[in-house]
Amino acid sequence: MLKRNNRLPCFDVEPAEPASGVLVVRASGAGAALAALNGSVPKADDVQLVMRAPVPRRLPQQARTLAVPGCTVELRPAGEPEQRSGVVVLTVATHRLSIDFAELQPLMFQQIPVDRPLAALFASAVGQLLGAASQPDTLDQHGAGHYLIGLVELVLRSALRSQLHRSDTAAARYRDAVDYVNRHLTDPDLSAERIADALFISRRRLYQLFDDGDGISGRIRRMRVARAKELLADPTRGRHGIGELARQCGFVNSAHFSRTFRKLTGTTPREFRDGVRSAEVDGRDQPAEDA
Repeated sequence: MLKRNNRLPCFDVEPAEPASGVLVVRASGAGAALAALNGSVPKADDVQLVMRAPVPRRLPQQARTLAVPGCTVELRPAGEPEQRSGVVVLTVATHRLSIDFAELQPLMFQQIPVDRPLAALFASAVGQLLGAASQPDTLDQHGAGHYLIGLVELVLRSALRSQLHRSDTAAARYRDAVDYVNRHLTDPDLSAERIADALFISRRRLYQLFDDGDGISGRIRRMRVARAKELLADPTRGRHGIGELARQCGFVNSAHFSRTFRKLTGTTPREFRDGVRSAEVDGRDQPAEDA
């Protein structure tokens, strides 16, 4: 059952309320926000999309906030109380995005125009999801999380496409490399050489793109572990063994998977899955909070 949560992340730099048909992208926390405004590349746990949207009719007040794995969405009132408009605030964990945070940094805290059909699609999707979630046991929370991640990806890639294409060549190549890794994440033979060949660049150039202390190999490991966490938390895959999930994430065997997972998360895959299950059981035993 989906749970509503009023304890939303705190964003310390508040932009002006967005006008109709524009999008504001912002980062979480004072440090990340100030770094973005100062032109440096911050590290942020969350990215927030803010857009004005019509308020769905007959949507009760307590149904206007929703928390699902990796995302939180809230519909806030805007303007005069009698106006049928509001502000959609959609918060997503940065590690769930295929667009690197460094590429979004130049766009932070700006009023970005959005085509009317895309704005209408965004508002309608959020409104319908909140409406469905207001009915008990209607939606699976993990499915809703994937739905919102896809919506965020669609809005960012569509609304910011021209700005992203104007980014420097290194950022475009970096994005292409990350996209390629995402498409071939299940392949245990994925390597720097294969990625470089697919992008028609040298291995040396590829290493320069990922010169962040972790390298391309480290980025692949982190993306595989992030994917593994999603699968381990998905109740529809509860019967899948650790070895099977390891193969689905591109690890050569379960031992390699467990070592890598523990190194990056501090816990084993089984312990992580057991923890998620315990939290879900405890959550079902607790009454849902009033919004």
